[in-house]
Amino acid sequence: MRFQERPFSGESHVRAMLDLVALSPRDNLHVVDLPYRFSSWALDDPRNAALWVDSRGRLAAWAVLQTPFWAIDSAVRSDAEADLFSRVLDWADARASAVVGTLYARSPWYVHVFADQVERCRRLEQAGFACQADIGEDSWSRVLLERTSVPPGVASAPSGFTIRPLAGANEVDAYVELHCAVFDSTNMTAAWRERTLCRPEYVPDTDLVARAPDGRLAAFCVGWVLRGKPPIGQIEPLGVGWDFREAGLGRAILSENLRRLARLGAATVLVETDTYRGPALDLYESAGFEPIRDIHVYRKDAAGEVPARLAALSRHP
Repeated sequence: MRFQERPFSGESHVRAMLDLVALSPRDNLHVVDLPYRFSSWALDDPRNAALWVDSRGRLAAWAVLQTPFWAIDSAVRSDAEADLFSRVLDWADARASAVVGTLYARSPWYVHVFADQVERCRRLEQAGFACQADIGEDSWSRVLLERTSVPPGVASAPSGFTIRPLAGANEVDAYVELHCAVFDSTNMTAAWRERTLCRPEYVPDTDLVARAPDGRLAAFCVGWVLRGKPPIGQIEPLGVGWDFREAGLGRAILSENLRRLARLGAATVLVETDTYRGPALDLYESAGFEPIRDIHVYRKDAAGEVPARLAALSRHP
């Protein structure tokens, strides 16, 4: 089968990219939360994405160099995997080299795949990527968890705290400040967060924040919904300010979001996290989530080595 590469032209292509992933959700790690990722500032330069179409003009694959996540996001139609996945990686290599010295540069770059995608893992290794699951102190792997059908429990907010939806664009700056503090990163920006509010997939009722008695934002939890039969929800992201980690806010804001997602018909809710994040795993499992698939993280350096601490900043934007 012949395929041709096409340039990414912004929002006009995003719908087709979302639809391609929805065709085979078990083959793709990012499905429900893609609107969040497609809002990132990586796509401020359309050259950071590419598409491939078949001889009939149908979308067969796409890729995005996601600088804020230090990641290469991609999706390949199942009947085109053998022909296109390696080409996607070749494109990513070329683009990673082209952005060296710019805002979009990263080294290393990461690809996240399900551990049971054996052939895809093999192709990554052939392309020079190395699995990070068992490399010693800096080992890194992730896990996808799922919560199904069980009615969400009730976990009330601590006294004096209020859990409510984000107050739209007026509260974006406060959200960004908290997000960056929680993840020790400057990757989240006001422009990115504002774009999420404009996505057609955005649900204001499940974009929650917790306000402390002194008026500060103390936690956030964003729920996304894939409209289908039935709908599927996903939590991305969730964070609690360092000053409030002993207050039980994580469980309270997650519980409230799960109730709201359930009202929207999302009996199944997904969440993804690092295996080394013990408190996060404990929180999700206590809320009824169960691990369903292991995720391998593959690394390739585009422009030399970087210190381990800098590489670790890639683990959340």
